[in-house]
Amino acid sequence: MNTKKNMARTAGFIYLIVVITGMFSLAYIPQKLINWNNSSVTFHNITFSSSLFRIGIYSSVLCYVAFVFLILVLYSLLRTVNEFQAKTMMVLALLSVPLSFNNLQYKYAALTLTSKESFLQHISTEELQSKLMFSLHQYNDGILLATLFWGLWLFPFGLLVYKSGFIPKFLGILLMMGFVGYLINFTGNTLFENYAQIGIGKYMSKLPAVAEVSIGVWLLFYGLQAQRNGK
Repeated sequence: MNTKKNMARTAGFIYLIVVITGMFSLAYIPQKLINWNNSSVTFHNITFSSSLFRIGIYSSVLCYVAFVFLILVLYSLLRTVNEFQAKTMMVLALLSVPLSFNNLQYKYAALTLTSKESFLQHISTEELQSKLMFSLHQYNDGILLATLFWGLWLFPFGLLVYKSGFIPKFLGILLMMGFVGYLINFTGNTLFENYAQIGIGKYMSKLPAVAEVSIGVWLLFYGLQAQRNGK
């Protein structure tokens, strides 16, 4: 099998792992367990569904580890297109990993606050609920910072895809639009207090989602087709 197509299949497979685990931990878990307007409900949900919350943390770890391998494979796949842009892509992407891992401490703190450890018994339930929401908001703020790098690496990635000659150019354009979506949301959430209420953020977040799912599926399909054809 052609080495390039083999790497493409590997990248596509890993990309889908990143997307699935990322959506589970960043979208599904908060939707099921967190009510940002009700600390009591959130405290109850995490306390009595701690296993689901723990699975969400583990899913995040799998996502970030898989992301490292994804970047290394994509670098190997695209470095011949433009070495400098490939290195830029790799550096910007990998910068998000320690930020993302470090940010998980706030979810572990949430687990501690909802446990029944003896050292928490002298703290009132109301205070525990307040501390829990503070930890979850701190986690969200950390995710916001990480999204800056989740967006920045998509621009050189998109350029490389556009120039590659073996990946459709429209996927490169989608990836660069994903960069724009991340950048707009990061800027809006950072500079404007009521940005979340405007509603534009939901549309901007769809740009990178569509782009990354599309490139992941294409790479996997491209590699699998090559395998079936015996190339």
